[in-house]
Amino acid sequence: MDSKRLIIFVVLSMGILLGWQEFFAPKPTPQQQAAKTQTAPSSAASGGSHAQPAEAGKLSNGQRITVSTDVLNAQIDTVGGDLRSLALTKHGSAEQHGQPFQLFEDNAKRVYVAQTGLVAASNPALPTHKTVFTAEKTSYALSGDKLEVKLTAPEANGVKVNKVYTFTKGSYEIGVRYDIVNGGSAPLAATAYYRLLRDSQAPEGESRMAHTYTGPAVYTSEHKFQKVSFDDLAKGKGDYAKTTTDGWVAMLQHYFMSAWILKPLDGQSVCKDDKSCRFELTQSNGLNSAAALVDYATVQPGKSLSVSVPLYAGPEEYNIISKLAEGMEYAKDFGIFYIFASPLFWLLVKLHGLVSNWGWAIVLLTLTVKAVFYPLTAASYRSMAKMKALAPRLERMKEQYGDDRMKFQQAVMEMYKSEKVNPLGGCLPMLIQIPVFIGLYWALLASVELREAPWILWYTDLARPDPYYILPVIMAATMFLQTFLNPPPTDPMQAKMMKIMPLAFSALFFFFPAGLVLYYVVNNVLSIAQQWFINKQIEKGNKAALQS
Repeated sequence: MDSKRLIIFVVLSMGILLGWQEFFAPKPTPQQQAAKTQTAPSSAASGGSHAQPAEAGKLSNGQRITVSTDVLNAQIDTVGGDLRSLALTKHGSAEQHGQPFQLFEDNAKRVYVAQTGLVAASNPALPTHKTVFTAEKTSYALSGDKLEVKLTAPEANGVKVNKVYTFTKGSYEIGVRYDIVNGGSAPLAATAYYRLLRDSQAPEGESRMAHTYTGPAVYTSEHKFQKVSFDDLAKGKGDYAKTTTDGWVAMLQHYFMSAWILKPLDGQSVCKDDKSCRFELTQSNGLNSAAALVDYATVQPGKSLSVSVPLYAGPEEYNIISKLAEGMEYAKDFGIFYIFASPLFWLLVKLHGLVSNWGWAIVLLTLTVKAVFYPLTAASYRSMAKMKALAPRLERMKEQYGDDRMKFQQAVMEMYKSEKVNPLGGCLPMLIQIPVFIGLYWALLASVELREAPWILWYTDLARPDPYYILPVIMAATMFLQTFLNPPPTDPMQAKMMKIMPLAFSALFFFFPAGLVLYYVVNNVLSIAQQWFINKQIEKGNKAALQS
């Protein structure tokens, strides 16, 4: 078994698995999704009393307040003061050419919103996501560095509450602040819930052959990064941190995310202690809720309290999210190969800083990885070259022993021993490299930095498949060429399969992002050059040995 067969086997297996999950694995119907109902988020308010936010069912609509900044267009509904629509103007839609990417939506097609509310057993009139707020204007536009949008709730038994959104120039981080004035006669011990409400649909523009995790996640300094799939939420399962003193709760999807941040990277936590903040991930009425529940400090009569929790809603750009909160770089989901993908992505970012083009950065990354692994690949190719040199003798031995496969195998092993050839020598060096290759796959697949990033000619978006399929065709040609450099299999049927498999395998690359295919094409071209060079060296060595 040579390294080329090993790689083809591994990647084809992955392709078959992904294809099965995408095309054949049973998926719940919309009716089944709607039928799955779990308990809605509940919170323990201070003083041991319990309160429960209203159930996450169909959303009511009121008047929409529009907000525009240099990087986003938002719509806030007066019902609940929810952030119901968020368009990222610096990122184009994958489905509607010329339109901005829509992260938050609330319509018949999709539900993905950010909600907050206050609950307290002693004052059930506090504003929740069903309370109707009022605002001074219906339209706001950022003209300076910051913009505040204040929503006022009806007075709740003497308690006045304002919900204030703060938008900042050039930022996808939105401040959400509650200003509470207790004009009543009793102390107020309120619990706030901050949640992201989303249906279970795949995100806009997700490729059938190249998709990443979509669903809720939490992070705490103690338990680190944890994900819970929509399927697990539907079954009431999922292992994640329930209490925390810091961290964040998020909804992740390919390239983009939203997250409520309990402790900014350089700021103070809104949690008073290890029991005052909780995470709750649930599913109800077909909608998934990722919520953080925060017990506020008690507000005495005549006193006031202001609490702000930032909401990040934007791209999973490493240079942005790594500066927001501890561990938020994990939201750029590289799967189980994070340990390999993360440093490779870091290197890709550094190379991009040198050339200011993500396409050429991928080419430089490929050259760097090939250089690092040159000793291993050279050992592998030398082993294969020796095997190829022995191919004529193998054919003669096969004719000599006919159907006596046992004697044939014994003779082959004796030949390997006398010639000092290890038949596994081509596989073992490649086995070491496979995790790195898969890590590179995830590093490139999950990078929003490649989305709408140009390279050359018609390559204007390295996150989309090649529109003219030039790179996949080159990929197929290089794979086919490599079969002539490898030792031919002794089995004729296997030899035919080795000629056909590159064509079948390359078909997968027609659906892969162009940035991914670019890496594999450059890698293949370098591999061919390296293998050809090593083969020539061995041929010269053999001729010199015969002449001496």
